[in-house]
Amino acid sequence: MERRLAALAAEPVPDGLTEPDPDTGERWSAGQVWGHMAEFVPYWTGVVRIVVAGGSVDPVPFGRASSDPGRLAGIERGKREQPRRLMAEIQQAVAELPELFEAIDAGGRAARGRHVAQGDMDVERIVDQFLIGHLEGHATQLDLLRESR
Repeated sequence: MERRLAALAAEPVPDGLTEPDPDTGERWSAGQVWGHMAEFVPYWTGVVRIVVAGGSVDPVPFGRASSDPGRLAGIERGKREQPRRLMAEIQQAVAELPELFEAIDAGGRAARGRHVAQGDMDVERIVDQFLIGHLEGHATQLDLLRESR
């Protein structure tokens, strides 16, 4: 994933907008996609830490609305920053993930969170859905924008 994103960051920024998001209808420029990724990796890493710290007795509430000010600020920031700079931030945040995962013992992996819309989730599912799958989905958006040139 990291190589795929680095290759996309090295290319000229494509014009156009993404296809509408099925849930929100939002359409973004490539810069906005980059800004969102640079914002959400640290955000969701923090969520994982909070869920793990909460233990596995009761699910820890987590999640945010699409109108969250931090999320929106990241998206808007992408209009002003170059993808290479945002990619450097993404790489820095991703580089912290192995250390985080190593620090999570078996009990931590069993910790659960309660997402505001999707219900109870274990740490593995949170990572797969909100970090890995989320990055892959946005990389695909960037691929499609590049191909539409």
